[in-house]
Amino acid sequence: MRNVLIVIAGLLVILITVISVYLTPDDLRDCKTPALEGTCKKADAIVAVSGGNTSVRAKEAISLYKQGWADTLIFSGAAADTSGPSNAEVMRRQAIKAGVPENVIEVESMAQTTKQNAERTNLLLKGKLNAKRIILVTSPYHQRRASLEFRALAGQKSSIVNHPTPNDPDWPLIWWLTPRGWWLAGGELIKIAAFYAGESR
Repeated sequence: MRNVLIVIAGLLVILITVISVYLTPDDLRDCKTPALEGTCKKADAIVAVSGGNTSVRAKEAISLYKQGWADTLIFSGAAADTSGPSNAEVMRRQAIKAGVPENVIEVESMAQTTKQNAERTNLLLKGKLNAKRIILVTSPYHQRRASLEFRALAGQKSSIVNHPTPNDPDWPLIWWLTPRGWWLAGGELIKIAAFYAGESR
């Protein structure tokens, strides 16, 4: 019985590790500052999508901008309550309050799903901004799915650089100890499967 429990525990550890690594890709993990070339190359724009803890996502995007990772910030996302400002507008105000110049911020306020975030933001990226290299900021558990949606539209000449929010209260290091953690992980895995089945949202 003891051996069975050890095997089960080992398999659970492997499962948790695989889920954690898969859902949270971070292409800037080993980067200290922007470089002229390579993995740590400066981007054309930083995109933060709303949802989860929106203010934390905006905060990380603002931090990247202030570190010089890109000269343009894009905030995307509608609000569940349409009587107030969109999530994107709330993030824009947060950025301005943090000292980011208004003229470097673009807002997309209509997207209600991750797929729409990608579709509507892509219009800005390929049109007005002509941006080729994008740093995508979202919550860790959401990073994989968001990058799939954005990469599906980016094209071969564009690149999406993953960078999930650090210290996200919705996804702590011990996410697997909470029912919410498993709910978020399970939900993302199901939606990723739907993406590959052509039914993303």
